[in-house]
Amino acid sequence: MTKNTADLATLSIDLDNAWAYLRTAGHPGWVHYPSYLDTLVPRALSLLNQHNLHITWFIVGQDAALEKNRAALASIVPAGHEVGNHSFHHQPWKKLECTADATSELSLADDAIARATGRKPRGYRAPGHAVSPAELEVIASKGYDYDASTFPTFLGPAARAYYFMITKLPREERARRATLFGRMSDVFQPLKPYLWQLTDSTLLELPVTTMPLARTPIHFSYLLPLSARSPAAAKQYFRLALSLCQRLGVTPSLLLHSLDFLGDSDLHGFNFFPGMQQSSRSKIAFISWAIEQVTGKFNVVPLGHFAKILRSTAQSLPLRPVSALKP
Repeated sequence: MTKNTADLATLSIDLDNAWAYLRTAGHPGWVHYPSYLDTLVPRALSLLNQHNLHITWFIVGQDAALEKNRAALASIVPAGHEVGNHSFHHQPWKKLECTADATSELSLADDAIARATGRKPRGYRAPGHAVSPAELEVIASKGYDYDASTFPTFLGPAARAYYFMITKLPREERARRATLFGRMSDVFQPLKPYLWQLTDSTLLELPVTTMPLARTPIHFSYLLPLSARSPAAAKQYFRLALSLCQRLGVTPSLLLHSLDFLGDSDLHGFNFFPGMQQSSRSKIAFISWAIEQVTGKFNVVPLGHFAKILRSTAQSLPLRPVSALKP
């Protein structure tokens, strides 16, 4: 196992399902837990296999608990991928500030994901990047190797305002989602790995990468709508991000979402999410191009593999107090 992190990048996917998007948008049909995993998972696995990539899949516990999703989820680990915990109920506007609530939420997801995939998660990503000190304490106590929740950008509030505009949620629902997509203060979070200073231990944090210096998003749910308007601009923007990561010594932690693989012919009623007017073919073509750019500059590994390398090198990572997560 290489101990050089300079040429590494990581890739992960947040496996948010149809019902999770619908609930976030305030659509009542979410209560039936509609799922597209039987279409999405084989499609994503096929693309990753074409590029000989193994990545991290953050799975929602509620999906893993439902029999109808078991076949799709059971195919991930045999294909050589890592699985992570993405909470049980997937409520991206709700920080689990109570230790008892966090323990219940994460343990339920742990058990369901292990049953569905045959592998116990070793990493965590909070839905909506809304991680709390209580969650960090719980996953550290459960022996997790890392957290990968933080998203250092100032655009969270702008994304929230756009989301409120197109979903037309009532005032009380907007109030419940007041922290959805993060706060302005998130821009001050580090881009490089660091350690959370917890009560009795530390925990490795692997931030989702944003554009170095500018701190604008570079993950695919932002790039794909841009590529629909101007493929050249989207490609130049992504090339610039990778170049800055190389120059500044940032290991790119790149993020996919489920809807990045699904298009207008796959789903109806999802126009509230950017990029859903595009075809799945055009989306996958852009993702494939982007993967080629990344693999041309970096060795792409799952987050767990990167965490193991950081531990093996005994690097002196900066400590950050969990109080930095408070508003």
